[in-house]
Amino acid sequence: MAHTQFVAWSHRTSASSGRDILIVEDNEKNRKLERDILQFHGYRTVEADTAEEGIRLAQAAPPALVLMDIQLPGMNGIDALHQLRGDPRTRAIPVIAVTASAMTQDRQKIMAAGFDGYQPKPIESPSSLRRCVTRSVAPQWRIVRDVDASPPP
Repeated sequence: MAHTQFVAWSHRTSASSGRDILIVEDNEKNRKLERDILQFHGYRTVEADTAEEGIRLAQAAPPALVLMDIQLPGMNGIDALHQLRGDPRTRAIPVIAVTASAMTQDRQKIMAAGFDGYQPKPIESPSSLRRCVTRSVAPQWRIVRDVDASPPP
């Protein structure tokens, strides 16, 4: 008897449990706001205040998602994204830009750089960040194929 098999998938997957989120943000107040929102919703957070530290943390223990500020001291968020994408250990991690650069051309430049999402700052409501994160770490469902219920010979 044939039945339809559903498989969870995401265009990017990581070794994380799906609840670990790396916040790369140099502003302590912004970092605290993101941490508080995410932890309230059951996510575990790891934090870095520079791109270099964020890359090191992601390489050591790949998270399910990275929230990356764009304007950081030292290396900026776009260059950090390129380093993450260039490393086999971190290339599959979804990275969301969290930035005050809200002009249309800024957003287009950020998305063209390869970010998986965009969250403008200031974060106006906890629900906007939660929705952005949920879209990035929640599995998407698709029909893979019809399969026979009996095992193959």
